[in-house]
Amino acid sequence: MSIWVIGAGFGRTGTTSLEAALEELGFGPCYSMENALESPEQVEAWEAASRGEPVGWQALLEGYRSTLDWPAASFYEELMEAYPGAKVILTVRDPEVWYESTLNTIYGVPRSVYASPVLSLLGLFATRTRRATQVTEGVIWEGTFSGRFEDKEYAIGIFERHNEEVRERVPPAKLLVYSVKQGWEPLCEFLGVEEPVDKPFPHLNDTKSFLGEVRRRFVLPVAIPVVGLTIIGLEILKRRRLK
Repeated sequence: MSIWVIGAGFGRTGTTSLEAALEELGFGPCYSMENALESPEQVEAWEAASRGEPVGWQALLEGYRSTLDWPAASFYEELMEAYPGAKVILTVRDPEVWYESTLNTIYGVPRSVYASPVLSLLGLFATRTRRATQVTEGVIWEGTFSGRFEDKEYAIGIFERHNEEVRERVPPAKLLVYSVKQGWEPLCEFLGVEEPVDKPFPHLNDTKSFLGEVRRRFVLPVAIPVVGLTIIGLEILKRRRLK
């Protein structure tokens, strides 16, 4: 199996479900936001890409068979040049639903958590949190949405324009416009593989599960030191009062 798969759909369009499906079909491992945060070198590469600087895509994505979600979705054209035989999947979702989902998860949650100056400062010392901020702010919110994601009409316009450009720029034979609600059939037909037998299509990462994962990966590494410092501070005050 030599086909490479490029996901051109924005985050919160079913990309986590599609990632699980692609890996089930043998198109894994799949590169997603998780992988973009693994090292400073990964972050630097995506920041360079957002500035329009050349990136060694095949070196960056060595060992992977597919990409999905941000930040890779913003560079689907560059990836098509690096992998000329690749097939492209544009995951789609109702624009209004997509916006509300994104606003309440990957955009809104970090902002609500770090609204506190203390949490914001401590976040600078949490390595994964710092990397996530670098990539999401630089590539997505400031890059793709020009710092205007909270302007709903503008953000939805960017979303719709991106989807339309993908339809225009990717040759029809190489493109699947896809909703994860469609399940296995159109995906397997497009990729030329058999549908899994007695294997339901994965439907993952709804808002509730996403929020739980965010807390585990990004909030707790910051919150735990805050709790620890608070306990230490209270103990110091207590001892001083007893003297």
